Amino acid sequence: MHGKVGRLCNNALVIVDCAIYENGHRRPGQQTIEGAASAVGDDGFVWIGLFEPTEPEFEAVRKEFDLHELAVEDAITAHQRPKLEIYDDTIFVVLKTARYIDKTEEVDFGEILMFMSKQFVVVVRHGEASSLAAVRRRLERDQALLELGPASVLYAVMDRVVDGYAPVVDGLGKDIDEVEAEVFSADWKNPAERIYLLKREVLEFQSAARSLIDPLDRLMRGHVPAITHDIKEYFRDVHDHALRAATQVDQFRDLLNSILEANLTQAGVAQNEDMRKISSWVAVAVVPTLIAGIFGMNFNRMPGLNSDWGFPFVVLIMAVVAGFLYRAFRKSGWL
Repeated sequence: MHGKVGRLCNNALVIVDCAIYENGHRRPGQQTIEGAASAVGDDGFVWIGLFEPTEPEFEAVRKEFDLHELAVEDAITAHQRPKLEIYDDTIFVVLKTARYIDKTEEVDFGEILMFMSKQFVVVVRHGEASSLAAVRRRLERDQALLELGPASVLYAVMDRVVDGYAPVVDGLGKDIDEVEAEVFSADWKNPAERIYLLKREVLEFQSAARSLIDPLDRLMRGHVPAITHDIKEYFRDVHDHALRAATQVDQFRDLLNSILEANLTQAGVAQNEDMRKISSWVAVAVVPTLIAGIFGMNFNRMPGLNSDWGFPFVVLIMAVVAGFLYRAFRKSGWL
């Protein structure tokens, strides 16, 4: 198993990259998982990136770095909420990545699960919204940051995830503005379904952003292993950005609630207008119907029954009364 996974080190389908870093520089040559832990010196660490591994494919990594079985299970199955857990001297962090698909007004979520200790970082990605190639390139260009050890990788990944929230916030904000304008437009067409779907996306995104605040708070305070004083300030910056995004999403939720209430009010007003129109037409029609009903009774003696002018006179009365009612309802705004 060790040899198989070692050969997969350059296979983008499973293990995206594996490298050893010493004093802020990447060690030349290709690296394999087998023996990676023992190959790292006191001033170095190994960084392994995997994409949606299966349990057998991840087994060699688990054995090489002695990862806790509960955290390994989470990393393989995914579908976790953002969190930070500590197993002995290893930190396990779950992050939710997000990107906004404007065409469908949906938030596409991915997951990044990280194992970190003083000598290794194992990053497991799930979903298309979790690419980290740019993060590795950025760190490899920043020797001073990379010299801070595995915690610099954790910071850079979390910073990338939180920065990815900004386009999602912008996309949601624009669509919420559109639906708000639609609710209060003159040609209102009841966008209740769109409001509901946006609210669902906002709530899911809110859960991802809010759940990240506590792990970042613990990291910036240095209450977890392998987080030195030099790196805590970096996490403070990420915490500020995540808190800003979470606050904006909270506002989106409240705004959508208000928009939904306004839309329900608009729907009620529209229903009342429809009922007024129906009632008005019924009132206009009921008088001619009543007169026709009276003169349609089978009696021999009725006023005007035998007169040549009886029928035109009754029709004229119907028209006058119906016209009067129609004009009255139009004037009052019911028609």
